[in-house]
Amino acid sequence: MPLNFAPVGEESMIRRVGGKPEVRAHLENLGFVPGSSVTVVSTMGGNLIVNVKDSRIAISKEMAAKIMVS
Repeated sequence: MPLNFAPVGEESMIRRVGGKPEVRAHLENLGFVPGSSVTVVSTMGGNLIVNVKDSRIAISKEMAAKIMVS
C-alpha cells in the first residue's frame, strides 16, 4: 500500500519507491530505501511527517503515494 495510507504510529517496511528517476533519487537521499523502516508520525491536510533512519521528515501526499510499504 502507499505510505499515505499507512496508519499513524505504526512502523512499516519500505518495499518499493516509484516515480521518475530524479524523484526516486531524491527520496532515496532522504532515506526512503527499500528494506528500511518508516513510521508515520502525523498527517496534516494529507501531507505526512514521518520518521525514517532516525530523522523526522515532512513529505507531500504526492511523494508519499510513490512509496510502497507493507
